[in-house]
Amino acid sequence: MRKALLTAKEIVKTYPGAQEPVLNRINVEIHDGDFTVIMGPSGAGKSTLLYALSGMDTISSGQVLYKGKELGTLSEKKMAKLRASEFGFVFQQTHLVSNLTLFENVAVAGFLEKGKSEQDVRNRAEELLKRMNVEKAKNRLPAEASGGEAQRAAIARAMINRPGLLFADEPTGALNRKNSEEVLELLTALNRDGQSILMVTHDVKAAIRGTRILYLEDGKILDEMPLPPFDVKTAKEREEKVNAWLTALSW
Repeated sequence: MRKALLTAKEIVKTYPGAQEPVLNRINVEIHDGDFTVIMGPSGAGKSTLLYALSGMDTISSGQVLYKGKELGTLSEKKMAKLRASEFGFVFQQTHLVSNLTLFENVAVAGFLEKGKSEQDVRNRAEELLKRMNVEKAKNRLPAEASGGEAQRAAIARAMINRPGLLFADEPTGALNRKNSEEVLELLTALNRDGQSILMVTHDVKAAIRGTRILYLEDGKILDEMPLPPFDVKTAKEREEKVNAWLTALSW
């Protein structure tokens, strides 16, 4: 039986004055080692679901459990510690600190988790920047780096504390096709090495990198598609299959 890393039980999210909930009694498990993708039309609640599952946003009712711990019962201090040590976040915008170099942006996140020496953090930052192919740009400020370099540095920052689950919200949404492919290849490689990923995207070329796609509409998961690990040799066939599935769902 596959291990559930994160579990949502009957989660509902409503906003004051809204006629319908943004999330409507969602039940879902995110499995260890999976690359889970959330797709759906604009306004379906994709990012809201991502933020609810990560504890970045509160839910109106239901439960979200990570490794058996219910997020709603944790104090803000314990929740902050969990985010720093167990969760990594990558967004459409990098949110890098403008007056820190790419290296410093990555390293400073490493000190959020206590008990590590400065040298250990620096070594980990160097290792990640090299893996993300940003080593040559590590001493640049974010404004001096390309969009692709900045986003790859943001992924390195998200990975600095070896998170159990990496959350990615439209990570290629602000990038051109070349930089998007580089970022997607990095995410695919991380997942191939065992990193669990939960990603929101509207881009089919990004979605096909996943091992499972959830289709969200009107705050409900209407369907899901399991996929084998990504192989560039079958990418075109995989894209056609996903497009046909989405068309059948009136995407």
